[in-house]
Amino acid sequence: MTLSTDNYRAELINKILFAGSQEIVKLYIETAIQTLESHKVNELCIAKFVDKIIYDLNQFSPMKKNAQQWSNIKMAGILFTRIQSKMGTSIS
Repeated sequence: MTLSTDNYRAELINKILFAGSQEIVKLYIETAIQTLESHKVNELCIAKFVDKIIYDLNQFSPMKKNAQQWSNIKMAGILFTRIQSKMGTSIS
C-alpha cells in the first residue's frame, strides 16, 4: 500500500463526505477494509484505523454539512461501529 494509513483515512473520509448515496458510502467502507486486509495490515492497526475514523466522523458538525453529507457521516459511523464490534477490539 503506497499511502500511509493516515492519508488513506483522510482520503476515505473525503470520499464518504462526497458520496452520492449511503450505498456508495457502504461500498467505500467495505472496499477500504478489504484493501487493508489484502495488504496484510495487522488487525490491531486496522482497529486503530477504524477507531480514528469513528473519532474523526464524530468531530463533524451538522451545521457545517449539507443533508447528504450529514447522512453519509451518520451511515459511516454506524458501519464503522459495526466493524469495530465484529473485530472485538477498540483502541479508544
